[in-house]
Amino acid sequence: MTELSTCLWFATQAEEAARHYVAAIPNSAIGEVTTRPPGVPGAEGSVFMVTFTLAGAPMLAFNADPPPGFTNGLSLVVSCTDQAELDRVWDAMLEGGGKTQACGWLTDRFGVSWQIVPEALPRLMKAGDAAQRGRVMAALMTMIKLDAAALEAAFHAS
Repeated sequence: MTELSTCLWFATQAEEAARHYVAAIPNSAIGEVTTRPPGVPGAEGSVFMVTFTLAGAPMLAFNADPPPGFTNGLSLVVSCTDQAELDRVWDAMLEGGGKTQACGWLTDRFGVSWQIVPEALPRLMKAGDAAQRGRVMAALMTMIKLDAAALEAAFHAS
């Protein structure tokens, strides 16, 4: 069966990052941690690959030097059930030195870009008329961490 997964390339932090993400996002788990075999560049016995799931989606993190680095050109999107979950995931992803960005984006301490969004956002962007969607987008553009109630209020404003 064909399967799509995301691979994140780190210098030495693959396991630390995977464990951080699994702790932050519900329905996530560490799979296998594979150590570097003889003959592979790097310290023999150090962590080479980590398989894990985030919200049920398969992921892979590996250590290889030098990593190419992460950019905002690719981000991972976490769709949160409610504001409490969004707040918890947002705060967890910022632990240890993450940086906030506009419109629900952040960069975690490992340099990976994330969008932490309420489940309501895609629904609001597809529903209603152009004016309602425009108000949602205007509200969104003023936010750092997204506020689901404020987005809903913008949609329903007259």
